[in-house]
Amino acid sequence: MAQAKLTIDLDALCANWRSLDALSQTETAAVVKADAYGLGADRVAPALAGAGARTFFVALAEEGAKLRRILGPGPEICVLGGHMRGDIAAIREARLIPMINSIDQMLCHVEGLPGHPFGIQLDSGMNRLGMEPAEWSALRDIALAQKPFLVMSHLACADEPDHAMNRRQLDAFRAMTDGIDAPRSLSATGGILLGDHYHFDMTRPGIGLYGGRPFAEARHVVTLRIPVIQTREVQTGETVGYGNTWTAERPTRVATIAAGYADGIHRAMGPQAYVGIGDAPAKILGRISMDLIAVDLTGIEGTPDSVELLGPHQGVDTLADWAGTIGYEVLTNLGPRYARHYIGG
Repeated sequence: MAQAKLTIDLDALCANWRSLDALSQTETAAVVKADAYGLGADRVAPALAGAGARTFFVALAEEGAKLRRILGPGPEICVLGGHMRGDIAAIREARLIPMINSIDQMLCHVEGLPGHPFGIQLDSGMNRLGMEPAEWSALRDIALAQKPFLVMSHLACADEPDHAMNRRQLDAFRAMTDGIDAPRSLSATGGILLGDHYHFDMTRPGIGLYGGRPFAEARHVVTLRIPVIQTREVQTGETVGYGNTWTAERPTRVATIAAGYADGIHRAMGPQAYVGIGDAPAKILGRISMDLIAVDLTGIEGTPDSVELLGPHQGVDTLADWAGTIGYEVLTNLGPRYARHYIGG
């Protein structure tokens, strides 16, 4: 194996979508922004469409235009960033549905694409995207008269089921939308797991599709195997890697493997991280460098051709914990140098 190999299990991905779909009585969409969380929208989105997803969410109109070329004319494609100036041609030609986030975006949409479908995003307390209650009150009747495709909001703390913010946002969203004649959506993966009060007419799972928290029952989707380039015997008192940050306290057999932070492997996780050799963990030694990582093979029988950084024994959230980040960042940072291999789907 000449380069690290990233394997994406499309059957597991689709099984995760079906499992999340089964948790509600509503339509279940799929979030495929950031190139399907780094795993390749050209393969992920058609697999999800085959599993039954009929509505997809992206962040930007450019992503939506690319996704339309991938999926063809059937599915609906919603743009969470809304209608930005300069997006008129892309939205029209790809038949995208912008989620309008402000009065300015509404004016831009009505002037640039009169009669074109749109949705509304409301701010229920996250203070990120969406119309605040006063804006919505001013625009509500006009917007609803034009039959929006969807009225949505986004939960800030759904990964923490007992967080008081969840109920506050649910109450705020209901106060802004109860009684309207338009489909509603509040929940991504975490919100789906909060129960049916949060489901409304559509759910929008993202990270749970790809095997990440908070969907604990998710099937494993991503495996990353990294080839071993070289092994050596390091003697007591010798050091490994930049900065002499690791010193051998005993004779140690060290492997150098062919990946590093240029491949999206977080440098910060080095002191805590392991790779897998079969069922056995092997400690990463010293600093993770741009293209290379040192691994302790002491006690491992033989010399493996490759080691596993991501896999059934340690998923994206394990790596994220080691690096002090989140599984989303681990996935979206997976670099372009991997040999990508898709199975299933």
